[in-house]
Amino acid sequence: MSGQAIIFFLFFCTAAFIFILCFRQTLYRSGMRKEISGITGELKKILDEDRDSYLTVFTDKKEMMELAVQINRLLEKHLKTKADFNRSELASKRMLSNISHDIKTPMTVVLGYLEIMRLQGNGNGEMLEKTEQKAQSVMELINQFFTLAKLEAGDTDLELSKLDIGGICRETVLGFYEILTEKDFQVEIIVPEEAVFVQGNKEALQRILFNLVSNVIRYGWEGKYLGVALREDEKMVYIDVTDKGKGIDKKFAENVFERLFTMEDSRSRKVQGNGLGLTIAKNLALQMGGDIVLDSIPFERTTFTLLLKKYK
Repeated sequence: MSGQAIIFFLFFCTAAFIFILCFRQTLYRSGMRKEISGITGELKKILDEDRDSYLTVFTDKKEMMELAVQINRLLEKHLKTKADFNRSELASKRMLSNISHDIKTPMTVVLGYLEIMRLQGNGNGEMLEKTEQKAQSVMELINQFFTLAKLEAGDTDLELSKLDIGGICRETVLGFYEILTEKDFQVEIIVPEEAVFVQGNKEALQRILFNLVSNVIRYGWEGKYLGVALREDEKMVYIDVTDKGKGIDKKFAENVFERLFTMEDSRSRKVQGNGLGLTIAKNLALQMGGDIVLDSIPFERTTFTLLLKKYK
């Protein structure tokens, strides 16, 4: 073999060797990219679906195995933190429920003593009446805290049944007849004559509507208007409770359902506010598979809409 042929052969072998190395490196990198893409997809599912699970990787590559181990360590810490938070939150809610119950008992006794004193004519009648009113206000606040604590702790089971929501709407507004007349409110009720049935709990629905109408009197009194409208589609029933008062600024819109949140300019003391009514209403609605949403245009109209599932 001539020298030129030998040189050509060596060049060919070198080129082939380099090509094989590059091809193997390309295949390796392609495999790595594919595996990394698979890991990314599975991790995204775990986080998006909030699953309590770990990453499973099938590979013979040491680097990929080490990556999976470190990711699973992070997931384990995340799950532990999540479990600790849930336990702490549940303990706090149960403690609040117990405290509310412990305060409620002596307050009931105090109210009993005040009632006995009033009936027996002991002490100043006007002073006793004012004291009793304040005690009743405190008792109502305790009851609200107690209700909310039970709801948030998951200790309230609502039995759902077929209910005529139109009738409940009329009854609720009628219960406010005296104060609405006294405050010179214009009342507009748009409820179909025929029955509209929802899947709900009567006491919970009465509580929700009571809180929503109370909210109108407390914060929408300037507009002197209360509107209650019932509408429906194929799956849902909507109850719009509207006022034409000052309204709610957009910066507060996301806060109105938070516990203890109140609008500072409430001037109506006929219906006392404690910042829990809308929170309780929202929680009750959610427990029945519904919701409450807010739509407010300041100084024009404010509407709280209760969404409920139709009875099938």
